[in-house]
Amino acid sequence: MEADIFEYHREEDKVDLESFHGEKQKLIQPTSLKDPKLEKLKEVLVNWINNTLQPEHIVIQTLEDDLFDGLVLHHLLSRLAGVHLSVEEIALTSIAQIHKLEVILEELDKRLQDSFTIKWNVKLIHNKDLLATIHLLVAMARCFQPELDLPPNVRVEVVVVEVSKSGIKSDVQTEILTQKSVAGSDSLSNTEGDPGEDPIEQLLKLEAHKVNTVKKAIIHFVNQNMSNMGLQVSEMDKQFADGVILLLLIGQLEGFFIPLHDFNLTPVNPAEMLHNVTLALDLLNDTGLQVSSIDPQDIVAQDVAATLKVLYALFKKHKGK
Repeated sequence: MEADIFEYHREEDKVDLESFHGEKQKLIQPTSLKDPKLEKLKEVLVNWINNTLQPEHIVIQTLEDDLFDGLVLHHLLSRLAGVHLSVEEIALTSIAQIHKLEVILEELDKRLQDSFTIKWNVKLIHNKDLLATIHLLVAMARCFQPELDLPPNVRVEVVVVEVSKSGIKSDVQTEILTQKSVAGSDSLSNTEGDPGEDPIEQLLKLEAHKVNTVKKAIIHFVNQNMSNMGLQVSEMDKQFADGVILLLLIGQLEGFFIPLHDFNLTPVNPAEMLHNVTLALDLLNDTGLQVSSIDPQDIVAQDVAATLKVLYALFKKHKGK
């Protein structure tokens, strides 16, 4: 069986075992390459990349062949995180491509290593390693666009190969590409607890990383809709406490203008902040969103649950538009 595995990869994938002397490499089993779940994940990632980079007229066909030179990753990092690196646009030689990938992955790893185990490196990406490429893209999607609906519970069988002076050792393992439950906004509907309990209250009982994932999804949604006004949110509880961004977001999403004399654009005391938040909640109730149970004072006091409830109501109504 072991000989058959290496014969397959030698002919189809042209794996250079000498280049991995003293290292471990993971090779996806041929049967797993045909798994419909893996194919669906690849399709979703390709479509996500193409949709993200559509304004730049960049289109990829496959993950295996179109990300190794750093061009696509460079533009993804720029579009998703607003990071602009000083690297050449098109790297033609292997040396230039590897250098470009080093710069890009160094920046990406800084942003991903706190939330994800790093399962990729420059060598793997440049060698068109499908497993490492998918791990990297899934981590980027979870970090920068956590509302993206990735197929859950995608797993593949891999052969872990170790080349040494004494020969080749191999072991078959299962590699997890996506978790059982979809992270992002769907986490709110997957929480356990009293069916009648508010979804935000359920969410706040979960592990901190799940709460943070949903927060990132909502913040991304807010920033997408506020970008044309030159505003950006990074601290959900603090930046909505005075009601200004909340009012501007409501006007942007609901398509109406709130006269500046109706609220305090630069509130200087709690009373003015409370006026703004109260107006925002009244407007939401008028549009049919059920937020009457939320106390405006709680948002002014930077209560996370209250702020999340309001933003989630907007997110749920407008995220697909």
